[in-house]
Amino acid sequence: MLNFNIRGENIEVTPAIREYVENKIEKVERYFNEDINANANVNLKVYNDKQTKVEVTIPMKNLTLRAEERHTDMYAAIDLIVDKLERQIRKHKTKVNRKFREREGAGLYFATSQAAADVVTEDEEYSIVRTKQFDLKPMDQEEAVLQMNMLGHDFYIFTDAESNGTNIVYKRKDGKYGLIETT
Repeated sequence: MLNFNIRGENIEVTPAIREYVENKIEKVERYFNEDINANANVNLKVYNDKQTKVEVTIPMKNLTLRAEERHTDMYAAIDLIVDKLERQIRKHKTKVNRKFREREGAGLYFATSQAAADVVTEDEEYSIVRTKQFDLKPMDQEEAVLQMNMLGHDFYIFTDAESNGTNIVYKRKDGKYGLIETT
């Protein structure tokens, strides 16, 4: 069973919106054999340009589902989110089933009904086509962003000069930068 935590920024979460979100996102439960006991964290945001952003995060034992979508119509964004979540589940299920076939005997926790099996059409291979090795030079965040931009990459891994920890800077979809600090 999914428990919902629905938050709105610059928008009131009405009972109609809450019901629509819950009915749509509960559809992912059909992909699981056992009752899933997870919290679905849903953030609804409305911006000044009338764009809405819907973010959904469902942390579970073996998998974290996360999707976000921007759209002028919030209900359309919710529909697109459900499509993304279902695609993530199918991709994960394909990967788990492939490992199961290779090992013969590992337990599956996904539903094996015919309806669920029919939707597994994506059989994507994950193959590493290139490997790079490099030294992590100590630097600050600003230098890491400059290095990333100079290389033309979307992310850059570096050793923080102050904490001596391995960090990652990345370019966000909105053009700003993010920082991931490892623990």
